[in-house]
Amino acid sequence: MTVQGLDWQRKKWGWFASRVLRLGEQAAVRFPDATMVVSRTLEQYFKAHYQAQTSYVPNGASISAPSPISALKQWGLESRNYILFLGRFSPEKNCHLLIKAYEHLRPAVRLVLAGGATYSDSYTLELLKHQSDQIRILDWVSGDDLRALLTNALLFVLPSDLEGLSLALLDAMGAGVCVLASDVPENLELVDGVGYTFKKGDVADLEKMLSFLIDDADLRETASRKARERVREQYLWPQIAKQIEQVYLDVMGKSKPPAGRHPSIADAADKADRAA
Repeated sequence: MTVQGLDWQRKKWGWFASRVLRLGEQAAVRFPDATMVVSRTLEQYFKAHYQAQTSYVPNGASISAPSPISALKQWGLESRNYILFLGRFSPEKNCHLLIKAYEHLRPAVRLVLAGGATYSDSYTLELLKHQSDQIRILDWVSGDDLRALLTNALLFVLPSDLEGLSLALLDAMGAGVCVLASDVPENLELVDGVGYTFKKGDVADLEKMLSFLIDDADLRETASRKARERVREQYLWPQIAKQIEQVYLDVMGKSKPPAGRHPSIADAADKADRAA
């Protein structure tokens, strides 16, 4: 079993759904032969609450080269002239907090929020009321469009109240973008020393940090370089895949892959990373 986060804590769930998910959390450490967690924070949580020993294997990322700016034209964007949020439009992600800070600050750069909105839930509909020429709210993006958005952003912001270990934040770091995240423990694991944080839920502190980073290109450049290096050292998919493979081998009582085996997921990830 792999646990990506404490889903029962998300604001979108009612009490019944939250209770069912909490039961699933208990099952995740009681029934499997092994349980993997993607952050040190989750590892500590399961040890403290269930006296359970878990295997820490974080999410991974790739190093993304700068993408051509041509894809940005469909949204009327310019390279290094927008702040980016990437993720689900759900209450715990605090997109509304980012919009509020941005609207009060009114910087010269644009704000872009791209995520998996269905355009039917009340939270997303409320966000859409703020859409303007300066605030662009995009549908789900992937492939070349996603790489273009990430690698050409001025600043990546993750204002969430709750995370497991954010793939979007990792991807932004691997793309060489300066990152600003809420100071929840899971975000601190990634950005401490290589990025910037603000107090969770504090719109004034978020506004202050946005202004600080927008105005200082040298700080952004230094942070983006450090963030990319951290991904290279600790979170590249080939090494993460090898750690995942080893957990499965340990469960099967094997200390190393058998001779003459077929290529593993780690081999495949390593090949893909070299190709990229």
